Amino acid sequence: MTSAGEHVSPQWARWRATVDLGEYESRFGHPDAHGEADLLSSLRPRSVLDAGCGTGRVAIELHRRGIEVMGVDLDDDLLALARAKAPDVEWRCVDLATMELGRRFHVVAMPGNVMLFCRAESRAALVARAAAHLDGVDGLVVAGFSVRVGDLSLEEYDRHAVAAGLDLVDRWAAWDRTPYTGGDYAVSVHRPTAAG
Repeated sequence: MTSAGEHVSPQWARWRATVDLGEYESRFGHPDAHGEADLLSSLRPRSVLDAGCGTGRVAIELHRRGIEVMGVDLDDDLLALARAKAPDVEWRCVDLATMELGRRFHVVAMPGNVMLFCRAESRAALVARAAAHLDGVDGLVVAGFSVRVGDLSLEEYDRHAVAAGLDLVDRWAAWDRTPYTGGDYAVSVHRPTAAG
């Protein structure tokens, strides 16, 4: 395993130390495994940055659907699996809290608890770097994560978004756009304040 050290949360370190990547990959072999890609595709993005792409599941599906996509992650082992499955997709090993990719995207997507897997003290910087990579005022930051007591709250995430110059557009309880009425998971969509 590539050491991400101080860049990741303790829960990421525990998950990564115990996960069987082959078993993890097999979880997504069924037809309804692409809820994230379905929602992101419905936004009709010109381009997507899959930030915290892991083994590339979402980015690969978006690429298969004809969407220009780049995947970035801090873990070289996960990226190696992504590259092996989709060598035509651009994959980069970067720290999301400091990334500078030299280009912008219509949508920056952070599915899969990315916000929980980074260290708490780097979350504001991560949201700011996501916002900095948006292409225009119609750009969107889309993040889905578990809402846990004592961890990242939606209020805290929204504060990071506001500090990064983003406003909340939509929030759902799942990637299928189930209305959010509280609960332990949320998908949030933010866009630059100037777009409102």
